[in-house]
Amino acid sequence: MSAAMVPAEAEAEILAELRRLRARVPQLTGALAASADGLVLAQDSAATEAESVAALTAAALGVAQRLSDCTGQGGFRELLVRGEHGYVATYAAGDAAVLTLIAEPRVNVGRLHLEARRSSLRITELIDHSLGRRGPGRLPPPPAAIGPAS
Repeated sequence: MSAAMVPAEAEAEILAELRRLRARVPQLTGALAASADGLVLAQDSAATEAESVAALTAAALGVAQRLSDCTGQGGFRELLVRGEHGYVATYAAGDAAVLTLIAEPRVNVGRLHLEARRSSLRITELIDHSLGRRGPGRLPPPPAAIGPAS
């Protein structure tokens, strides 16, 4: 999947999800959705190096996938890096995309994981819907997106 394969309306919805995530976790300083091959899908960050972060995320994703596989831990789900000045966390968003977050050192890591996992599922849904994919195990839209019962 490339960024060009995601329609503009899906990109706008992904960006809205990133903004909602940053509102729920105020210690986030950046949020980026990217294809697994390192192309930016949407970003909500003051940082101007989104392309570099997306490319590095793709490289880290490849290593993390191999590490998870060769140790018998199954498919990649998430990666957390703790640096001197905070965290970088990457979450699988389906098979074709990732969610990468940059957080202050004072972030509650449990809350970060909880909210990021929710957002990565929503981003997966948005991408799959935009590409016309429907399959078993896909979650329905969030309650706010469901219309009135008939």
